[in-house]
Amino acid sequence: MDTSLSHGRLNFHVEAHATGSSARAGTFRTAHSHVLTPLFMPVGTQATVKGQLTQSLEDAGSQILLANTYHLLLRPGPEVFRRIGGIHEFMSWRHSVLTDSGGFQIFSLPHSRAMTEEGAAFKSYLDGRTILLSPELSIETQKAIGSDIMMALDQCIPSTADAATARAALGITQRWAARSLEARGDSPQALFAIVQGALFPELRRESAAGLCEMPFDGFAIGGLAVGESRSERQDTCELTTQFLPQDRPRYLMGVGTPLDILEAVHRGVDMFDCIIPTQVAQRGGAFTSRGFLQLRRGVYKFAEAPLDPLCHCPTCTHFSRAYLHHLTKTGEHLGWQLIGQHNIYFYHQLMRDIRQSIFEDRFLALYREKRAFLHEPDADHPIKKQKPRRQMAFHRGNYEVHRAPEGFCSIRQISSGEIMHSRTPPMVEAHRLYIEQSDLAARLQISAEENTGASPEPLVIWDVGLGAAANAMAAILCYESQAAAGPVRPMHLISFENDLDPLRLAFQHNREFTYLRHAATAGILDEGRWQSPRHPGLSWTLVQGDFLASISRAPAPPDLIFFDMFSSKTDGAQWTLSAFREIFAACAGRAAELFTYTCSTPIRAALLASGFHIARGCGTVDKTDTTIALTPAALRTLSHLGYELLGAEWLAKWTRSSAKFPADVPADQQPAFEQAILGHPQFRLSPSIST
Repeated sequence: MDTSLSHGRLNFHVEAHATGSSARAGTFRTAHSHVLTPLFMPVGTQATVKGQLTQSLEDAGSQILLANTYHLLLRPGPEVFRRIGGIHEFMSWRHSVLTDSGGFQIFSLPHSRAMTEEGAAFKSYLDGRTILLSPELSIETQKAIGSDIMMALDQCIPSTADAATARAALGITQRWAARSLEARGDSPQALFAIVQGALFPELRRESAAGLCEMPFDGFAIGGLAVGESRSERQDTCELTTQFLPQDRPRYLMGVGTPLDILEAVHRGVDMFDCIIPTQVAQRGGAFTSRGFLQLRRGVYKFAEAPLDPLCHCPTCTHFSRAYLHHLTKTGEHLGWQLIGQHNIYFYHQLMRDIRQSIFEDRFLALYREKRAFLHEPDADHPIKKQKPRRQMAFHRGNYEVHRAPEGFCSIRQISSGEIMHSRTPPMVEAHRLYIEQSDLAARLQISAEENTGASPEPLVIWDVGLGAAANAMAAILCYESQAAAGPVRPMHLISFENDLDPLRLAFQHNREFTYLRHAATAGILDEGRWQSPRHPGLSWTLVQGDFLASISRAPAPPDLIFFDMFSSKTDGAQWTLSAFREIFAACAGRAAELFTYTCSTPIRAALLASGFHIARGCGTVDKTDTTIALTPAALRTLSHLGYELLGAEWLAKWTRSSAKFPADVPADQQPAFEQAILGHPQFRLSPSIST
């Protein structure tokens, strides 16, 4: 037993340690409840855990729910919480609440890199207004919400970021932490700081050391589960806990699966949150004592057994696997609710078992026992490997289905070895790089006044490099979602592709590429066009053939261009100065924007020389930033979006580069090209616009 003094507003005590492990069991008290650790916190981003009643969560054993400050700041807004008396009264929840600071939105929402020392500027997805999320506003909002535990605002970056980027983010996080503490004042709410530093041990040490000098009530480990491998995550978690004090709770943010949690408890973590229990339930996934079950499988069609024979939750007590299979296959929300209820029970029971094993000093035995099945599929109905003769179904022409180590599928070009969306699930990357960055949802919305007049002009999207249609389907699904919420302007999607084999292959395997389970996919493959039967303003056209030769056949000039061709090594002709000049000319003076995944110096130079202005796009798991190109008209009309234009620092880097010219610029034209870049209007703009 640990009898060390406790500190902080939570009065945290470590009550037991596990022999041979860093696992520990403790307690703390908030204004609303007595909390036992280690614990899992279900995620209720919008003041609700998806598909679950608060009474069901209480019955399952939930001690703390997590809500998100950014989303609650926008809707319903701090004033609602002030008038009603806080989030507990608002959502009818009598136990504790932890609020995230909104810092993760700096990493995950559109235009997240438009930030300053003061905070991160976001454009509201509700009304288009720009909000500066500062440490002070984050804490002010969390105080209004009335959470028991608040989080200091931090800057989250990809865990795989380079050292310079990680150090810069660490510095901002440290300074914002100090401002968050000052903004908290004498509020009785607890406040946690967030340790950053990517995968660099010395930066993690430096971050923890600086934060531990401040009187925080607990410490979170941030910046994980955003691109690193499982082993890197575990190593970084273990390292970071060693730098944190014994007398404060430790919280691993956004992680993870039951196995992830078990491993992190072993390394000394006390608190966890993740959307996984309800997220996988929506797709028919259930965690059980018999392994992970996917209830879409036909093997459960006649299964009368309960979901988990060792579970006593209401789902397992009253419903069979056959019924849950039926609900999942028919897309009934009740299926998601019931499976989600079970998954939350499963997580809480796992935490209770872990806590009890620590007190009984048998954690290592339980750790070995749980590790053996937590990551396994259904032990009763193992998934059989495909016979070798069926492997040919995963190839078509020059393409094959590729399964990433993380479990998701994408399409690989056999001849080049290039993979479409190699590090991130296709729809995740499509949303982040193209849908969110282009602010598509807000662009589609029209006001009530606009809705009473003449029909607005359609928004035209050029989808250059259809591939397996992730970007196109993300745009269509975004349109349908916005149309369900209110009036929208028409949208015409134009996809360019010279080889439909990737899409045909992915469509053949739409069990893995679930986003293709849509009538639009069949329409575009069968007829080369699709008109939504439910939304007259939504249409999709395929322009087949070489892109540059097909530009003249495009039905309309673009407002947005999603440029997602294979790399210049594989598809070099599409990434040249002459290619981008044709694209710029095709914009016909419109306020058009081009989004692409590359941050290549010569390609950015080619875009500049073509007439575009260039801004930094958001990062990915393997790139610190991407590229946004704007026509001069777009630069004038879209200044409110806060794009970060390339400035003097990039220009200096370009002049020193040994690969600064596009491939199609001959040696005798390079001096003129260089003068064109140096004299580009972008680099004569005022410092307030170009940084």
